Amino acid sequence: MTYMMSDEVYWLGLTLLMTAVMWVPYILNRIVEQGGLPAFWDPYGITATKVAWAERMMRAHENAVENLVIFAPLVLLIEFADLNSPLTVTACMIYFFARLTHFLVFVFAVPLLRVVSFLLGFAMQMILLASLFQLG
Repeated sequence: MTYMMSDEVYWLGLTLLMTAVMWVPYILNRIVEQGGLPAFWDPYGITATKVAWAERMMRAHENAVENLVIFAPLVLLIEFADLNSPLTVTACMIYFFARLTHFLVFVFAVPLLRVVSFLLGFAMQMILLASLFQLG
């Protein structure tokens, strides 16, 4: 049996990949700042950074993970219920780019756009939820 990945699952996969690698730059920053052993030998997870962008990146990554907990089940429920539509594909694609934008503008401390990109991602989740309950 051959499975054809839906466009929604494709965008979910890209979102998972993006979220999975968001930690790499700020961990590399910790290693550069503190040295290998101190960065790895922190039993309490309290490694402070000297640069604000790395702290913002860590917070942006945490926010992405928190939102993935909502997005991923919505996409999977739409897939399992066979409620795929052009609207759900578009919502998944926009969600991916909204989360990418949120991450970047958070890291570079761009005012206003961080909130706008967050709200756009939230709106896409609500579109998926409405589609799941066939409200739209």
